[in-house]
Amino acid sequence: MAFSTILRRSFSKAAPLATKFIGFHKNPQSSAAASTAVSALNRATISPRFAGRRFCSSSAAVVDGVSSDKKLIEVVQSEIEVAEQSEDPEKTVPAPADFPFTMEDNPGEQTVTLSREYDGETITVEVSMPNLVTGEEDEGGDEGDDEEPRTDSSVPLLVTVVKKDGNAPYLEFDCTAFPDEIRINGLSLKNPETEDHLAYEGPDFYDLDENLRKAFHKYLEIRGVKPSTTNFLHEYMIDKDSKEYIRWLKDVKTFVEA
Repeated sequence: MAFSTILRRSFSKAAPLATKFIGFHKNPQSSAAASTAVSALNRATISPRFAGRRFCSSSAAVVDGVSSDKKLIEVVQSEIEVAEQSEDPEKTVPAPADFPFTMEDNPGEQTVTLSREYDGETITVEVSMPNLVTGEEDEGGDEGDDEEPRTDSSVPLLVTVVKKDGNAPYLEFDCTAFPDEIRINGLSLKNPETEDHLAYEGPDFYDLDENLRKAFHKYLEIRGVKPSTTNFLHEYMIDKDSKEYIRWLKDVKTFVEA
């Protein structure tokens, strides 16, 4: 299936949620945002007869807290219902016929791990939640001397290639998967026997000769990191992102109700 078709189909369900909530449940400052939201609810539910006072009695504060919690639970429940209406519980995302990896997806985790054996090597791919784009230009973009900034959705990948001869050095690729394209942002040669963070890990990837860059792309493609794999992962991770959001909302509701 072409990636553009996958993207349109996925966004028909995911975009309304992504536009409204992508910054909320992934932002490292979400705790602060949630605290601010609760404070706003507290202010909104204060009885008018206490509105002119700087302080209120402890009993009034308890009543206000209960009211605030109840309001928060109602809002969260409403959001759960909206999210579930956009989610197809019977939906499965089938892997392509040439998918060479074993997948490990643990509910509640924000990454999925792929692994396979290839010609005496262990290939591991850590797949993170997609960076969804809903029509507005991504100001950050991916930068490179020969690369144009992209404004479409992407999936971050961390690819590790390990030889089977014990604690030998291994290659680690930092990649971004776009529609029908995989970009290598950087690569490094790691040594598990040392913890020297100042060790030289190689030049910037885009400083390498073009033929060398192409050879590294081919190196990953042979090991299974190719567009047919990453296009499937994009759709799969969009679906996972939606499920994890609903799970998170229900966990928050349970906590507030306790």
